[in-house]
Amino acid sequence: MAGASKPVDVSTKRQRIAELARQSPEMGFTSLAYFIDIDWLLEAYRLTRKDGAVGVDGQDGEAYAANLTGNLQSLLDRAKSGTYQAPPVRRVHIPKAGSATETRPLGIPTFEDKVLQRAVVLVLEAVYEQDFKPCAFGFRPGRSAHQALEALWKQSMDMSGGWVVEVDIRKFFDTIDHGHLREFLGRRVCDGVLLRLIGKWLNAGVLEDGCLTRPEQEGRRKAG
Repeated sequence: MAGASKPVDVSTKRQRIAELARQSPEMGFTSLAYFIDIDWLLEAYRLTRKDGAVGVDGQDGEAYAANLTGNLQSLLDRAKSGTYQAPPVRRVHIPKAGSATETRPLGIPTFEDKVLQRAVVLVLEAVYEQDFKPCAFGFRPGRSAHQALEALWKQSMDMSGGWVVEVDIRKFFDTIDHGHLREFLGRRVCDGVLLRLIGKWLNAGVLEDGCLTRPEQEGRRKAG
């Protein structure tokens, strides 16, 4: 079409978000969902593992790809309109590293949920990467545990020794206070679409051995 503007690719959009976040470190963003379009979801789909374990609906990446354009357009419409329903997470238990008896729970979302979560992560990364200190390595793109060890070794050598203390919060993701999490998130993310989606994921519940539990039910069960 003559005069039509050329679509802006996902990397350019992410750079724009990052630049705004860098320029305004105290600003809460109100229009982040605006950047999520069908191309954004296609990129999220590309980055989502296709052969991973299936969620509660039993659908894998191959089945989802059979009608990829239609599925992603439906997903986009539901996410933007607020009609998207976050399915419960299927929970399995896997052996815990370093222990012969303990296991740790692993949550497996549906494939479509993984795609939408990846799309939201692409937005949040662009914002929060500007806020992290250089010494932070966990769950950041392009950073690894090996790089963290190298940075720790270099700093120890520069200091000619010192103490290295390792701290691990037991079952952190099982016990994190959702109220505090929402409060922290709200300092930078004020977009209603994203906050609504994240809220749905927090309250989606867990399906284990045919039994569905919600976060508040899990809290009462553990307290008891």
